[in-house]
Amino acid sequence: MRFKRVPISCDRDCGGGCPLTAHVRDGQVVKITDRPSGDRHFRGCLRGYRLHDTAYAPDRIRTPLLRTGARGSGAFQAVSWSAALDRVAAGLATLKQRHGSLSVLPHCGSGSCRAAVHNTSRLARRFFSAWGGFVDPCDSYSSAAADYTARRLFGTPWVGIDPDTLDRSRMILLWGANICTARLFSSRLESIVARARASGTRVVVIDPRRSRTAARLADQWIAIRPGTDSAMMAALLYVIISEGLLDRTFVARTTSGFEALIDTITGAADGRPQNPEWAARICGVPAATIVALARRYAAAKPAALLPGLSIQRVVGGEENYRFATALQAATGNIGVEGGSSGGAAFKLPGPDFPDLPVPGREHLPTIPVYRWADMVLRGRNGGYPADIKAIYSVGANFLNQGSDIAKNIRAFQAVDLVVTHDLFMTPTARFSDVILPATTSLEREDVMVGGDNCLFYSSQAIDPITGTRHDYDILCALAERLGFGPAFSQGRTAKQWLDALMSRSEIGDIEDFKRTGLYMGRDRRRVGLQAFVENPQGAPLNTPSGKIDIRSQAWAKDGAAPIPTVRSRPTDRRYPLTLITPHARFRINSQNSNLKWARRLLNRTLWMNADDAARRGLETGDRVHVQSRQGVMEIAVTLNTHIAPGCVVLFQGDWTVRDAQGVETGGSANSLTSSVPTFPSQGSRTHSTDVEVTAAG
Repeated sequence: MRFKRVPISCDRDCGGGCPLTAHVRDGQVVKITDRPSGDRHFRGCLRGYRLHDTAYAPDRIRTPLLRTGARGSGAFQAVSWSAALDRVAAGLATLKQRHGSLSVLPHCGSGSCRAAVHNTSRLARRFFSAWGGFVDPCDSYSSAAADYTARRLFGTPWVGIDPDTLDRSRMILLWGANICTARLFSSRLESIVARARASGTRVVVIDPRRSRTAARLADQWIAIRPGTDSAMMAALLYVIISEGLLDRTFVARTTSGFEALIDTITGAADGRPQNPEWAARICGVPAATIVALARRYAAAKPAALLPGLSIQRVVGGEENYRFATALQAATGNIGVEGGSSGGAAFKLPGPDFPDLPVPGREHLPTIPVYRWADMVLRGRNGGYPADIKAIYSVGANFLNQGSDIAKNIRAFQAVDLVVTHDLFMTPTARFSDVILPATTSLEREDVMVGGDNCLFYSSQAIDPITGTRHDYDILCALAERLGFGPAFSQGRTAKQWLDALMSRSEIGDIEDFKRTGLYMGRDRRRVGLQAFVENPQGAPLNTPSGKIDIRSQAWAKDGAAPIPTVRSRPTDRRYPLTLITPHARFRINSQNSNLKWARRLLNRTLWMNADDAARRGLETGDRVHVQSRQGVMEIAVTLNTHIAPGCVVLFQGDWTVRDAQGVETGGSANSLTSSVPTFPSQGSRTHSTDVEVTAAG
């Protein structure tokens, strides 16, 4: 019996990255555990510990498939790799000849998004760039509003902190940040915050529901109505300003335009003060709670306000991040250990490790990724860069994870060719013409670029499952058929690419890296904007003022207010409840939705405030209809006293299933969400979904 332990890491889209060990017996992974790293804060989770269940799943696709029935019917026949690749190459060549290379839209998904070489997003972009170009879907469903805001506030995306610096914090505000589930780009963060709290740091969680983080880590949970965060933030600023708690020296040194914000907050500009009483009517948080928090927060220096990505996935989500930065500036907590910028909490450069190159990408036409279905359906006549005739999906599940599934299905039905690389018959694969079965991270060697300023070596633990191929090898074979093989591969295998990238990285001892599976960056206590805060004149920001632009004409040019503004959303009596769609603990977006172990552990019901349910005559276990402007779902309801009134909760990621009438029965949240983005970033607004819940007939 042969037994070995090999270093691996997750390449999935939680963002954290973990050093793990695969225990392999006779060529089979029998279990996965944490890898000893010398850092007590590194903790894996069940999603990583069960990676082998994905590799060995009985419903794994193990041969190429060609569609034989209508799109979406699920009718396919198995074919050889040669036949499948010939079919794809012929289809692509015909479309390019007739309509040009821009006619193919790559869906570059996050199926493998942390890997250096076997990276589903970069591989697809590299392939279609070498093919002749493509329309590049820019930004991301995850963080478009946050990224847009950072560029205008700071002139740089690198405004995060290393989690280790939180040991200096006297207060940590986790605002819509469920770090015990979503991890917020760090597998160490939960442990670090727990240790800080044990040492006396006060932890406050602000969230519409009592999340796992609120239950495990919070000294105080504040329930807030979804999408009203900026109103509460404005009221906190009101208390800080009106009670003389504003750090005016810090504000003057580091920001531009803060006085205009003060005039708006206090009512000097328009006679309408944004005080706690005003905010309470909007956000549902008692005025006394807001006042008490503002006083404690202003006194607790240093304090770290860590906004989750959830609060920028709403209509006006840009404003929430603007106000979070204004609060951190008002209290002098930017650029100091124990503080934060109020922007993307942990966005800092990782160790120096080159990306797989995508030559010419900077010259490609782009669209906001949230608009992809509109481009397919409207094309050049609708003002988009191209008429799309094909969709090529690599590690993506846009027919489940893209907002407004009904519209997305119409987009898939409108094109001539759909090709998908995937492991399973996902909703997207089901609507494809050709399905090419790909490998998992356990079947590949790679380097994972995660959070925490670390790199993770992931060795090939097992041979590829018979009938599957690496995405890289699939694209190499297609590139050869289409006549640009050398431009895509440069004559290198995937291993040769990995060796080349490692040799150009900052890793000194590559063999030691492969043995330990972990490379930790040299500086573990970085603070974004620290150099600027310490010397604003000598290290100015790349903004028009050289400072943090609280007031900015760049916003006005894009149609937004030049200073942070509380934006209200029109109400509709037909849809009085707000649906939020958080990440599920045992899933990564839609990954694991089909696996038996995860389905047993996941809550697959609609959570509803008990008072809201009582007014509708509903009890736990009842079947209900959830209606939005985009669609209707039938699902069981669970009453919950730990949800803000007016809010319902459905964990995103379940695979869509529709009955003959178009009613969603699989529990896929995006059957209800809208593809109209938040402006001006054109980012996701999935937590601003208005619904009504009624008993199912």
